[in-house]
Amino acid sequence: MEVIQDQKMIKNVDQEPHNINNPHVAILPCPGMSHLIPHLELAKRLCNFHDIQVTFFVYTTEASVAQSHYLNSQPLPESLHVYHLPSRDISPFVTDSTDVFTRTTIIIRESLPDVQSYILSSFDNKKVDDDTSDSSTSLSPVNVLVADCFVTDSFDIADKVGIPKYIFFCPAADLFPFMIYLTILDSQVQGEFVHLKEPIQIPGCKPLPPADIVEQVRNRKIEGYKWFLHHASRFPLADGILLNTSQDLESKTIKALREDPTLRQLGTPCVYPVGPLVRAPFAEDEHYMKWLNQKPHDSVIYISFGSEGILSPEQTTELAWGLELSQQRFIWVARNPVEASSSLSVGNNPDEYLPHEYQNRINGVGLVIPSWAPQVEILSHSSVGGFLSHCGWNSTLESIFHGVPMIAWPLYGEQRSNAAMLEEEIGVAVRVKVKSDNGVVGREEIAKLVRLLMEEGNEDNDHKDFHLRTRAKQLQKLMIQAVNEGGSSYNSLSEIANEWKTGCNLV
Repeated sequence: MEVIQDQKMIKNVDQEPHNINNPHVAILPCPGMSHLIPHLELAKRLCNFHDIQVTFFVYTTEASVAQSHYLNSQPLPESLHVYHLPSRDISPFVTDSTDVFTRTTIIIRESLPDVQSYILSSFDNKKVDDDTSDSSTSLSPVNVLVADCFVTDSFDIADKVGIPKYIFFCPAADLFPFMIYLTILDSQVQGEFVHLKEPIQIPGCKPLPPADIVEQVRNRKIEGYKWFLHHASRFPLADGILLNTSQDLESKTIKALREDPTLRQLGTPCVYPVGPLVRAPFAEDEHYMKWLNQKPHDSVIYISFGSEGILSPEQTTELAWGLELSQQRFIWVARNPVEASSSLSVGNNPDEYLPHEYQNRINGVGLVIPSWAPQVEILSHSSVGGFLSHCGWNSTLESIFHGVPMIAWPLYGEQRSNAAMLEEEIGVAVRVKVKSDNGVVGREEIAKLVRLLMEEGNEDNDHKDFHLRTRAKQLQKLMIQAVNEGGSSYNSLSEIANEWKTGCNLV
């Protein structure tokens, strides 16, 4: 079974003109590529499958170059309009010590007046002709607001104009019950969550080890925690929650959100699993794709820690040696290792930070790509049979969607709980275990896990009945079925789109 490709969808939309009486949905992501990518996929599906107009807001930040490159690298439906919000100076509100999450939230806060102006003008003029959109097409009044889970202050705009407001929750749904319950935990728990001796009890869900809680709540004294709690406390104000997951992938969590009496009493809105929302691969002619074309089926492990994941110099060296010792084929997206306090604006010549003559020794067996590679295209390649990943939710969905089992190596954020879920519940990953006092994973451990993943029937005392690849292929079929027409996620998005269409004339 094959998933419907974006290019095919766009052709169908071109053949059937958009119905101006259908809803106009404003989608407001959080700054950053990890949020932009799934929100854009949601926008495309609403346009291509459900004949809905979408205005997609994009922030002007330090990441604007990467965002623009991503937006320009793919065809977009005619009914999807990208609106670039003006840059806003946040320097009066931050210092050098301000945490990243707080900075992001302030960027959003300072941009909301521009969002409000756009939405209000759509009602004042009954159409919007703007110079900051990538399209000159006139738009009808905005009927629905879909906001990122960290943009809940935009609800005030929706209330002002009297339109429904929804959250698109793009992390794993597994995080949502914790966030909805956080107001209770905040009032009951004294001190830091990470210092608790016992797992945190979440209604209807598996207990959460304190070591696996998300980054934003690991220090309750910083401003970032207060912002995180603020947004979580506003979840019950939403008219519904769109989840970037599927019924088959996180069935227990979805059941808890729908049925657990405590979560219901806390005001959990109706949830709609609409994922996995994964970009379709494009044809690539880069040298690394040609390199992959020469390798046997399922023989290459892909290594990437995402757009923000950086290892220490010592860990980078151990990873390099571990990959070489494994004697497995690999393709590694390497980033210049820096200490946590160093600037990230450094060059990236792998010969400067990898072991001496490393690239010469691995020639033909391994390939090092500096900084960035087209992940979806690599994971979808038939020669790729494993993924050493930081377990960001986008990367996780892309790996599962293409049937690739994982070595889970979480670095920050919700990646720790994602890794635990992938290994213990979903069964498509083996998790890296840190065995040294300095937190560095040794080369022997890395080599062992790579061989364990890539060599069929390779088991040890800690990993019996090891069938990750079989499970990944099974789950791939279920994910494709879910998003294709008639599948559970397709039907869930259709349900909410039809609700919007029914109510759009009431605005």
